Amino acid sequence: MMKRVSGLLSSTLSRVLWLSGLFERGADRQPRIMEEKALEVYDLIRTIRDPEKPNTLEELEVVTESCVEVQEINEEDYLVIIRFTPTVPHCSLATLIGLCLRVKLQRCLPFKHKLEIYISEGTHSTEEDINKQINDKERVAAAMENPNLREIVEQCVLEPD
Repeated sequence: MMKRVSGLLSSTLSRVLWLSGLFERGADRQPRIMEEKALEVYDLIRTIRDPEKPNTLEELEVVTESCVEVQEINEEDYLVIIRFTPTVPHCSLATLIGLCLRVKLQRCLPFKHKLEIYISEGTHSTEEDINKQINDKERVAAAMENPNLREIVEQCVLEPD
């Protein structure tokens, strides 16, 4: 008798918590966690400064909340995908912006991740080449060894006061 009451109480409590939103089953929790992680990513990249203008990437709409996607690889690792939109289709700084996104996230993201950065489809004349460059570890490392380029990236990713 006691076992049945205990089981009934447990399932009732679980149901009440679930209905109130305080407890979510694994599959129901998943999209919310991914959304929270995506917002965490967006909060880090929105303040990156444009290399030429006094504006942030958010102000110029180079990045928006919807350009960030997070997928779970396993319990510990996440795939972060960013699709940014250069201000003009022939933007000469698109590669540099991609580099800034990568550097900022590699430094600041508090969870283990694999990072993929792309130019939004159809928004740049050489998007395929740039996508290859900004997702190639050797090219990124070589770019960051250039003191002039590194200085520009540092200025762009510097947190605003």
